[in-house]
Amino acid sequence: MRAIRILYLSAYWPRSQPLCGGEWRALGVGRALQELGSVQTIVVRSGAIEEARANKTTNELNVIRCIEPQRRFRTGLRGKIRWAVDPRVPYPLGCGADADASAFVFQKINDSDLVWFCNFRTPYMFENSIWPKSVLDVDDLPSCFEKSMLPAATGFRDWVARMVRVYSWRRRESTLGERFTVLATCSESDEAYLRKIGCTGPVHVIPNGFDQPTGEPVRRPATPPRIGFVGPFSHPPNLEGIRWFAKECWPLIKQRAPDARLRIVGKGSETELKPIGSDIDGLGWVSDLASEVASWSLMVIPIRSGAGTRVKLAQALSLKCPVVSTSYGAYGYDATDGSYMLLADSADAFAKACIDVVGSPNQAQAMADKGWKEFLQKWTWNAIAPRVWAAAEECLRRSKTLHSKV
Repeated sequence: MRAIRILYLSAYWPRSQPLCGGEWRALGVGRALQELGSVQTIVVRSGAIEEARANKTTNELNVIRCIEPQRRFRTGLRGKIRWAVDPRVPYPLGCGADADASAFVFQKINDSDLVWFCNFRTPYMFENSIWPKSVLDVDDLPSCFEKSMLPAATGFRDWVARMVRVYSWRRRESTLGERFTVLATCSESDEAYLRKIGCTGPVHVIPNGFDQPTGEPVRRPATPPRIGFVGPFSHPPNLEGIRWFAKECWPLIKQRAPDARLRIVGKGSETELKPIGSDIDGLGWVSDLASEVASWSLMVIPIRSGAGTRVKLAQALSLKCPVVSTSYGAYGYDATDGSYMLLADSADAFAKACIDVVGSPNQAQAMADKGWKEFLQKWTWNAIAPRVWAAAEECLRRSKTLHSKV
């Protein structure tokens, strides 16, 4: 029997040591698809060719081509109005593949049984409106991201512009069921949102996850206590979140734990973007993150904007690290305060939760042990893979049925 031919269009290079949540998801889904059939991967993103050269030895998902999107500006009032009101306007992100790259992709689609788009942005790099035999992995929803950024508006005109973007992206999202055979979301909350805005068609929930460690993690919290954060600063919600924590929460924590240190991991955290403080360490990218996190008393997830679900939460649970998060940071994980993490949204409550964890390490570790068990059941990529297969198999069934009717 011929193997299923899968074309995997990704916005991320499949490096062996991912640098962000999107890369972890791209790699996890790609590995699951490899168990289902023969996968060819095309990476579509700015800087993809340079990444290919830098990571040529980590081509785990059989990358056959990298495509550099070209700028495609919307000019004039008519162009801006069309972008705002027409959900099918081409290249709404202001960039897209050239004719040669597009022709290559469409030929590969014709030769494939299944097309899987990793990341919401990827299909918008091409002019097509309808994508047969396709799965779109809606890793996050732009309208939700734009809505979360409304409080950051600098005035009425800026607020109106942001509201236009919310409205425009919501209209595009409502048509996704008509354009793709099957949709996938990171959480049941995102699935419910798509239904609410009128999106039709099958939707599969494929949560974000993390690789299961080869053995049960061993914790070695340091003295003085360390509080840690993980996330690249290139993602605005990470930078905004850690700045809020450093300004509003950290001084309150230091009143009760004066010798505590804040450890920040992620690309950009070693630069001038890092919050200033002699007790704040910007470590940049860390190759052995597990050993670093093992020395922390807790991981904070002070995210207050964005969309989708946070891979860093699954990562913390995979390392049995106690977690204090905002409700936004724990979005999509169906967590309650005190279940397997502590939740707090105001600066006072967030700081108190951190102090409680530092002051009651045994109780905090018992909570993290519950999180470890939840992780093993729900958020390892081994546990998630059957959800990937189910979405792919439904797409194949529906594509076959539609083809037989033609």
